[in-house]
Amino acid sequence: MVREVSGNRRPRVMELPEQEEEDTGQRASAAGEFHKHFTVESSEAGQRLDRAVALHCAQLSRTRVQELIDAGLVLVDGSAAKKGSVRLRGGEEITVEAPERPVIVARAEAIPLDVLYEDGDVIAINKPAGMMVHAGAGNVSGTLVNALLGRGQALSQGGDPLRPGIVHRLDKETSGVILIAKNDAAHAKLVEAFRQRAVKKTYVALVQGILKEKSGRIELAIGRDPIHRTRMTTPRKSWRGAAISRAREASTDWRALAKIGNTTLVEVQLHTGRTHQIRVHFSALKHPVVGDTLYGAASQLRVGKVVFPKLERNFLHAARVGFAQPRTEGWIEVRAGLPAELYDFLKRLCAAAGEPQGRIDAALAGYL
Repeated sequence: MVREVSGNRRPRVMELPEQEEEDTGQRASAAGEFHKHFTVESSEAGQRLDRAVALHCAQLSRTRVQELIDAGLVLVDGSAAKKGSVRLRGGEEITVEAPERPVIVARAEAIPLDVLYEDGDVIAINKPAGMMVHAGAGNVSGTLVNALLGRGQALSQGGDPLRPGIVHRLDKETSGVILIAKNDAAHAKLVEAFRQRAVKKTYVALVQGILKEKSGRIELAIGRDPIHRTRMTTPRKSWRGAAISRAREASTDWRALAKIGNTTLVEVQLHTGRTHQIRVHFSALKHPVVGDTLYGAASQLRVGKVVFPKLERNFLHAARVGFAQPRTEGWIEVRAGLPAELYDFLKRLCAAAGEPQGRIDAALAGYL
């Protein structure tokens, strides 16, 4: 028997009682204090400050370097650097002060959650864009895990203490269905189901440009970008042919739902779950996800003479997840309707392109 659960653009929102933050006793190790002073060599002239610091301070990630610059803790000739993109001339004296980071703890917070499905083993949440799944460096509050703990939710404890219950993730600016395990047995079953590719994940995305085919499969390995460490990449997009770190196979199926102006609305099926997979794959095809400036999308979409305001998120939504209930093995499909901000964006896009709204609504049947 198949059980189907749906959410729409005006979901039921669970209001949580206010409560004090609760220390769960789950802690991650803190980064130690760090100090570095170096002189920029003449051979480094023209290099960006943030890249030079990352090169000389191998202990620091690029993200951490940017944090320190923003905090005024990177000095150039005795003055706090204003931005990481400044170009060096050579001969500058650089001082880096990285104070010890406080211990990161998963804490309960009273944050409303849109619960799409729940039983004794699993809870499915409609995650909004802008919410991190779990705490990490620079993001310790407002996460999905914090909200679940604030709900008094029992969660599996077998994994990372900062990620209780988490069996898969969605990017911060991606909305939609995410599954959470309530106990260790369910966690193990769901992790294995994802590993065996037995979980069906369906997304809706709007990509720049017109895809020539009606459907297709993208099979390109994905690994860490050797130059831009916050991004992932494929061999097709690697910087100057540089080797990709730990590239892993990745497979994405897509089907065009509608063409609107100079964009294509697509339904996407993931067969693997690599970091940023959909975003990386469509970027490799030179059709980046609308709003995804990290992977080459325009900051403002233009249709004819109309320039749209910045979307402020990626047009990527996890619309449906199908999985076997860990205890009974009955098949369950959970749906999350397209968020209002994305639907409104499509309406404005249709108006600018002279497309009838009814045609787009018909194409999105089952996703609204």
